[in-house]
Amino acid sequence: MTTRPFDLLVIGGGINGAGIARDAAGRGLSVLLVEKDDLAAHTSSASTKLIHGGLRYLEHYEFRLVGEALAEREMLLRIAPHIIEPLLFVLPHEPHLRPAWMIRAGLFLYDRLGGRMTLPKSYGVKLVDTRYGAGLKPRFRKGFVYADARVDDARLVVCNAIDARIRGADIRVHTTLTAAKRENGVWRATLVDPTGGSSEVTARALVNAGGPWVRAVLGDLADVPITAGVRHVKGSHIVVPRVHDAAHAYILQNADNRIVFVIPYQDRYSLIGTTDVPVEHYAHPEISAEETYYLLTLANTYLERPLSASDIVWTYSGVRPLYDDGTSDPSAITRDYVLQLEASRNATGGPLAPVLSIFGGKITTYRKLAEAALAELRPFFPAMGASWTSAAALPGGDLPAGDRDAWLADLQRRYPALPADLLRGLARRYGTRALTVLGDAQSPADLGIDFGAGLTEREVDYLRRDEWASAAQDVLWRRTKCGLSMSREGRERVAEFIGQ
Repeated sequence: MTTRPFDLLVIGGGINGAGIARDAAGRGLSVLLVEKDDLAAHTSSASTKLIHGGLRYLEHYEFRLVGEALAEREMLLRIAPHIIEPLLFVLPHEPHLRPAWMIRAGLFLYDRLGGRMTLPKSYGVKLVDTRYGAGLKPRFRKGFVYADARVDDARLVVCNAIDARIRGADIRVHTTLTAAKRENGVWRATLVDPTGGSSEVTARALVNAGGPWVRAVLGDLADVPITAGVRHVKGSHIVVPRVHDAAHAYILQNADNRIVFVIPYQDRYSLIGTTDVPVEHYAHPEISAEETYYLLTLANTYLERPLSASDIVWTYSGVRPLYDDGTSDPSAITRDYVLQLEASRNATGGPLAPVLSIFGGKITTYRKLAEAALAELRPFFPAMGASWTSAAALPGGDLPAGDRDAWLADLQRRYPALPADLLRGLARRYGTRALTVLGDAQSPADLGIDFGAGLTEREVDYLRRDEWASAAQDVLWRRTKCGLSMSREGRERVAEFIGQ
């Protein structure tokens, strides 16, 4: 048994768990985070890769959520400029779906709900014979442009976990909570490590950030009622060769009132998604034939060059653990977060050993969710420090003036013998921590094995040593996206190398 009692035991290594662990550690709490798989192994690496307010949520009157998300978008652009960047979206106008006045009104609100913004405000454009209509059928003549941001979602999780560790948190992956009970005013939890060994830890409070497994985690806790419901909604994406050479993304309207994004992705590709499909089995989600057809059909309604299933180079699916608000339409279920606090009472009626469960939420508002979670827990930790994450850069995000291009130029001056494409990939993934990856390398030979797609032995070693990566999947598809452009032989070499 680990004798040191932690202040906080966080269950779940997705964006919410990592964000809460970072915030709590920075306030002086002792934190243990456990994740049964890899960091960002599930929902948090399967998003549409956007930091956005959620334009379509305005139709469901989610004004508070949109406003909070837009304000967070601005903040995250400041603290993580290495993995989050602005992106323009073009909405081709389909008058029979939404009239122009409705779109203009929605964009007017979207420009203003989040307060003062650095991103440009929306405007109308002609699509024919302009860059805004690149790749579209010529029948789409007018559209609207607005700004949001894109993110490397899995890296956002890892950055939060790294900072939590820097600030004293204990991060344990492939570690499963199997049981927990209150005893003498604290939680006594049983953990199983990657070798199958069992141990016990104690903690003064427990945070259940299990994502799709949030109710399952509650089932492992003795004498804790399960009251809130979860709606598991699958979102799937397809990746195809780049559909246009312009820098902007598209937001496409469908007759079912849903929207689908077409986003430039990893330079050579376009990411198309997402779907909204209620599911009961959420452990290993995969795209269905119906979802593939849905995404291709909608994309082909707008794109000049038709896509087919043979164009798809990669697919991924994630399950959103949405708070069950009673809405029957999966697309209309709130994306807002709900925090459920449960605490037993001591002999004098005072609360002891709380458990805080997280329902719902979206990646854009994870930092605000963490602040709200710690506000709920403050009565149990009155000496806890003040909120601080709004002004502190995430690891690697301390770029000079927040300028990614300037940092890349600096990196190229420091490592003139290394390929420019390799340095560009490292700058995007690690920001200033690229120096930690490269170390004293002076030539490509110093980086060891070249696996292809910009991935080298030195980077793999760094990921295993400093970022909890233990399998090829962790490296190829979460810490980096090199698996997308790498040959099958290259991916097999990575798996063999890590296995050795």
